[in-house]
Amino acid sequence: MSWSRPDALVAIGAGAIDLLGYLFLGEVAGARGLTVPGLALIVLSALPLLARHSRPVPVLAAVLVLQAAIDLTAPIGPHFGAVLTVALFSVGRSRSVPVTLAAVVLTAAATTLSQVGFHAPLWQQVVADPLSAVLVGCAGLVVARWQREVDANRRLQADRAVAEERRRIARELHDIVAHHITTMQLMAGGARANLDRPEVVRDALVTLESSGRLALREMRQLLNVLRAGDEPESVPPLPQPGADEVVRLVDESCLAGLPTELTVDGPRRPLPPTVGLTVFRIVQEGLTNARKYAGPARASVRLAYHPDRITVEVRDDGGGTPPERAPGTGPAGYGLLGMRERVALHGGTLTAGPRPEGGFAVRAELPLSCDESAEAAVQHGQEIR
Repeated sequence: MSWSRPDALVAIGAGAIDLLGYLFLGEVAGARGLTVPGLALIVLSALPLLARHSRPVPVLAAVLVLQAAIDLTAPIGPHFGAVLTVALFSVGRSRSVPVTLAAVVLTAAATTLSQVGFHAPLWQQVVADPLSAVLVGCAGLVVARWQREVDANRRLQADRAVAEERRRIARELHDIVAHHITTMQLMAGGARANLDRPEVVRDALVTLESSGRLALREMRQLLNVLRAGDEPESVPPLPQPGADEVVRLVDESCLAGLPTELTVDGPRRPLPPTVGLTVFRIVQEGLTNARKYAGPARASVRLAYHPDRITVEVRDDGGGTPPERAPGTGPAGYGLLGMRERVALHGGTLTAGPRPEGGFAVRAELPLSCDESAEAAVQHGQEIR
């Protein structure tokens, strides 16, 4: 049995109140006072309250048994003691409504039957104890509901605070990129335009190095804040997939029971890592939706390499429609919404919807600048070496 100091204080306080109440009621009723067994039972009836948080229902049952023994050992008069009040309140505070109602009925019946032989008006014997049990049980339920609402509001406020902090960090990250990266680009352009003036080139490169170092340090600090609550990684992260991994997705789709065909238009060439990852995720999500909702069907994946863009298209000829695009289901779900966010990040366009001839199609166009293509080619060459 685990208990805390507040539990002990509540048990002592409730026992003392019951002891004083018995003494007072005994004097009013003209009784000879408490006997030694009655005193011992009053003390014992308060001890189960130490476990009222962990086992409220057994605590209430033990209190009811001891209270009945007190009524038989040292009869004084109708009463609803503090110990019994705390025990019943703990049940309503921590258990469901049906359990609390059963506890109220059991308490009302037990107290009424154990005190039925007292010399008191009939209404006091039949109404007072059940009414007290109902009031205490309802108070426990009301407090429990209020506490749940308080906890929910606290969690909501915490989530809002976290979201606000993340938005602030995103704004700061945007400012870092907008300022430092722009400065780096201008300094690099200035150095290239003044190759015949070594002192100008040197100053530009020094500024470029300083700005890049500062941007990297600030971005690290912000990323550390975002990852402060993450658990440490037990293994190094795997490389992010790219457009070359689309073949694996097609093979997996065929093995999963959806015949899928891959078509590549134009000569393959290295893509920037973020663009390649976006292509991979679009194909992955499109084939996943086809397997879930298309039914017996065939699918096709088409990659088209253009000089200034890459187009990716996933189609199926089934009769199903993803629920996030089905009529009357509200806004887009997380699958297509995630695709749109990834494509919008690169300034591209995405269209998704049923095909006139049947089935469903997802098509995305991702623009590619000459600088990005050249940089990707250089990185690809370095990886090969």
